[in-house]
Amino acid sequence: MLKALGLSGAVQRILRRLLYFWVKTRILPEDLTNLGLDPAKPVLYVLQWRFLSNALVLSHEVAQAGLPPAWQSLHAGGWSWPRAFCFLAANRNTRNQRDNYYPPLLASLVTHALQQPDSEVQIVPLTIFWGRAPDSQNSILKLLFADGWSPRGGLRQFFTILLHGKHTLLRFGAPLSLQTFLQAERERGATPVLALRKLTRVLRVHFRRQREAAIGPDLSHRRTQIDALLDAPAVVAAISADAQENGNNAAAFARARDNARKYAWEIASDYSYPVVLIMERLMSWLWNRIYNGIEIHHMDSVTAAAPGAGIVYVPCHRSHIDYLLMSYILYRNGMMPPHIAAGANLNLPLVGPILRKCGAFFLRRSFKGNKVYSAVFNEYLHMMIARGYSIEYFVEGGRSRSGRLLAPMAGMLSMTLHSYLRDSERPLLFIPVYIGYEKLFEGRTYVGELMGKPKQKENLLDLLLTLRELKKNFGKVHVNFGAPMALESVLDQAHPAWREDAKVLDKRAPWVLQSVDKLSRAIADGINSAAVATAVNLLSLALLTTPKQAMDEKRLANLLNALRSLLQALPYSERTMVTELDGQAMIAYCEELKLLARAPHPLGDILYFMPEEAVLASYARNNVLHLFALPALLACLFMLNSSLTYAHLLRLVQALYPFLRAELFLRWAPEEVEAALQQYLSVLLQQAWLQEAEGVYYAPDPHTDAYAQLGLLAQAVRPSLLRYFITLALLRNNGSACITPAELEGLCHLQAQRLSMVREFNAPEFFDKVIFRSLIATLGAQGIASVNQEDGKLHFDQRLLDLSNDARHVLPADVRQAITHLAGADAQDALNVVRQQLAQKKTA
Repeated sequence: MLKALGLSGAVQRILRRLLYFWVKTRILPEDLTNLGLDPAKPVLYVLQWRFLSNALVLSHEVAQAGLPPAWQSLHAGGWSWPRAFCFLAANRNTRNQRDNYYPPLLASLVTHALQQPDSEVQIVPLTIFWGRAPDSQNSILKLLFADGWSPRGGLRQFFTILLHGKHTLLRFGAPLSLQTFLQAERERGATPVLALRKLTRVLRVHFRRQREAAIGPDLSHRRTQIDALLDAPAVVAAISADAQENGNNAAAFARARDNARKYAWEIASDYSYPVVLIMERLMSWLWNRIYNGIEIHHMDSVTAAAPGAGIVYVPCHRSHIDYLLMSYILYRNGMMPPHIAAGANLNLPLVGPILRKCGAFFLRRSFKGNKVYSAVFNEYLHMMIARGYSIEYFVEGGRSRSGRLLAPMAGMLSMTLHSYLRDSERPLLFIPVYIGYEKLFEGRTYVGELMGKPKQKENLLDLLLTLRELKKNFGKVHVNFGAPMALESVLDQAHPAWREDAKVLDKRAPWVLQSVDKLSRAIADGINSAAVATAVNLLSLALLTTPKQAMDEKRLANLLNALRSLLQALPYSERTMVTELDGQAMIAYCEELKLLARAPHPLGDILYFMPEEAVLASYARNNVLHLFALPALLACLFMLNSSLTYAHLLRLVQALYPFLRAELFLRWAPEEVEAALQQYLSVLLQQAWLQEAEGVYYAPDPHTDAYAQLGLLAQAVRPSLLRYFITLALLRNNGSACITPAELEGLCHLQAQRLSMVREFNAPEFFDKVIFRSLIATLGAQGIASVNQEDGKLHFDQRLLDLSNDARHVLPADVRQAITHLAGADAQDALNVVRQQLAQKKTA
């Protein structure tokens, strides 16, 4: 290489020092030992573009990492070359690039390796991005010279380094064994020319995929995209159908086409890489201003899966900040910011255009009945997926007000599935993402909405008022990427014959609907499996189990340690993360965040939540409640039953589990519950929270700390069981074929609200209508209660009566009596109130 460039070794070292006087690099993966290089085998580095600066960076970084040098001779089984790297392209100016160019080093090496099978070489591709994160985003000049898809010559490369060299990103690819690659070529009898052509094609595809993953595909201008949308057959058909319904003449067709164009402009993003660079700088300031840091987990699984695949990110939806957070994290980790499906309510003045430039595309909350809008949106989504853009949307449909994961909405998932069935050439991966905030911007707003206040419409003034919150400390944000899920695999499980049936696609076919249901369930499980149990989550769970949300400091620390040990002994899933802090450190951390108050006492300080903070803490508890649901259910059973046989225990768990699963999206299928039960029994025995003798399980001695801790754990799932038995009691009291599901939901809401005010911890999420709606739907799914199609009433049989009798095993007698009293007292008056509310809602 030195001879080819006319440089001596001394000159090269001087140039490298001069370059690194200005250049600062970031390496991915951060630990290059993870590449898995065999130190006994020679290494050939492959760079994409022929620039001296790229070669100098390669030389410096491999030397710093202790990898085989790049500027020294490469030897392989009697063959040698003066350098250990090459450029895949003859020059960087793609307009003059020869398609049939093959690096001389690769050509010589392949010819030799085909003849000498013992000549092994590890080929490592290195992608270099200049200027993905410039240090000053207010300069148009810097934005013009940022890395992208446009051709670049030597002069442009010089200015790019000058302006953006301090933020250079290097991504080392996984090593490719030359002999493993050539083995298949030998079997086919390939000539050196054919083998070389295939190897260079593989490397070019690798570099293209890395660039697509980092900065997105090289798409055309927005106007061209919109023209292509309007010419799509499905959109043309919708326009024609609309015109026929509204006059069937040239004027009607023109109006329909104008509407379609208006919809397209309303929907489509206007992605601008310079604006993305500016926003990256702004977001860096924002996160450092309001948060103590962003903890990211399992990002490596995303970067490994992204090249060559379409990506759909499906995070849980906690806050409006989710939109910005996801794009920021992906960009900072060398990934392309996704195109985000945002609600039309966010298309505000000033805000909307910025979001659109960052990749947001907008959709209306509902477009049922508007066939033209539906066709345009579906075609736009298909265009994004087919052309390789990563997509992001929130399957819950809206932000969770309670902290629980909401039931996934089928709309976007269904449209994505239909797009894939139209064109399944590119693999499509869904990546569930758990986002956990230690403190929420919108916390108090959520409490108000759960208490019955109407949801406020987003506006620019409210956005500006939130700037006052920047003075507060919101702790850390935790983002955990779940296991990537291939849509192909989901379809194979749901309907093995989907490839054939997709050729004549019926969007309402049962197998398509079943596939959407299976996909939504898998995504919900993936999000919950990636939960992060932080100090705030565990402390909220612990303190909210007590009657007054207060506890002695020593007991609280011990309980926190016990909860943490439970998660460590039997993790909810492989992706679940648990805080490394011990109980005392968790308490200290939450005091720093001003979440806890302390009451000094000679016998030991008492730690407690202020009333307002206690309600907000229920949100943090609900983020991770599913991690403790099954052991908490066991704790509930042993608080009222000093001993239970395994058979009795299994029957009770299997009876109650479907309702907990529906509410909390627990990951075990019904047939997997028994295995999970056995695992948790084993762990509870190890922690001395249970005892066992001859197949009978016992609660610990009531005078021990283990019994007290088991009792507190039981309280975690108690609100869910209360809601469950409130629903059963109200349905049983009103009788079969007497009330509708909507009436039962209203009754449950009112009675739970009343019970919360007089007996339970008064948290608004306890009487959330959405949870009761899910419970009623689960009664139907289990066949316990069904809706009669003629009268719309709920019908049930003896099984519901049997299930309601199980309340004695999980709820104390006084609580059961209170529920029974509420269900029976003034039952007709309560039903009249609900019917009046439903009538008023229908009229409105």
